[in-house]
Amino acid sequence: MKKIIMLSLSLVLLLTGCAPNFNKQEEVVQDKEDAKEKAIIPNYKISDSYYQTILPFKPSKSRGLVVNNINSKFNLTEFETGLMRVAQNMYDTDKYVFQEGQFLESDQVRLWLNRKYTAGQLKEKKLEEEDNIGLNPLDNGKEETPKYLAHILEHDYYVKNEEGKYKLGGVVVGLALNSVYYYQKVQFGAWYETEIDHAELEREGKKLADEVLKRLRKMDELKDVPITVALFEQQSRTSVVPGTFFTYANAEKGSASLEGWEKIKEEYFQFPSTEASESHRDDLTAFLNFKQDVEAYFPNFNGVIGKAFYADGQLQELNINIPIQFYGKSEGIGFTQYVTGLVVKHFPDYISVQVEISSVNGPEGLIVRKADQNEPFVHIYQ
Repeated sequence: MKKIIMLSLSLVLLLTGCAPNFNKQEEVVQDKEDAKEKAIIPNYKISDSYYQTILPFKPSKSRGLVVNNINSKFNLTEFETGLMRVAQNMYDTDKYVFQEGQFLESDQVRLWLNRKYTAGQLKEKKLEEEDNIGLNPLDNGKEETPKYLAHILEHDYYVKNEEGKYKLGGVVVGLALNSVYYYQKVQFGAWYETEIDHAELEREGKKLADEVLKRLRKMDELKDVPITVALFEQQSRTSVVPGTFFTYANAEKGSASLEGWEKIKEEYFQFPSTEASESHRDDLTAFLNFKQDVEAYFPNFNGVIGKAFYADGQLQELNINIPIQFYGKSEGIGFTQYVTGLVVKHFPDYISVQVEISSVNGPEGLIVRKADQNEPFVHIYQ
């Protein structure tokens, strides 16, 4: 058991690239609604890529809605982690700490995600006029008008002031937009889908962002803090790669307008795929050579799949999944060692590569080589 614990710690250190600090956690006073509230900021920070989190952990007040409104787990993960990457453009991970959204309530978000309703529709749905605050367009009744907005996600960032108290330093809001809208013409009937052009999605998304900002500014707690709104284009239900954030804009303290939309150049590609062949042929060729060598180890095997993440047109991360059947643990160990050599052989050291080897029994091996790291980390699951 001791060996397993030490190995797990080594994995954490390798993946984060920094040594832990096990000093006493920092106890601070958090200013909230003019009341003093005790909070803890852990001293240990796993990476400069992540924010420390205020403890005790407080889940988002709109928690649960995101699972129902996002098309896949791939979109869900990227929507949450991608919004943190957006935040890093404004909020230094060394100065700010993170807390899940505490200002948008579940019922409020649910109403915002509705369509606009006519008087007749309100009566049919047994809603009051004050509940007619949906951000999605009115259904014209003749042609299925798409719902552009799928979900709203809020992240809060706190910073320590001169008195040593943590105060709200900024809010980042993500708007998940549908690239494909799914609908039924009759209840319990067949599902139909409508693809939404990106230019249309961006245009409508920016209108939604303006309205969301106006509503946030009406909240007493958010009248005078910086607010960022970022637009996320989620992929279809069948896509094996996630959507991405494609633009964001900031509103300074007290401002009711978003200034200077900034483009975000991030993309995911499946390897192999036609899209990857058209956009990143050289990277795909390296992957295909790796795939060929893997398949040479096991004749008639054809199951190597990769997910590539690009930022500003440059390959940053490549996650590879190899599902295979082993007939013994020694065979799994030998195969994992073989694949480790292929990682070093085929992929340049400026990209991060992670390979997960699995069987019907679960995970078998993990290979991780971070960018600019000579030797990969290898873990064999017991």
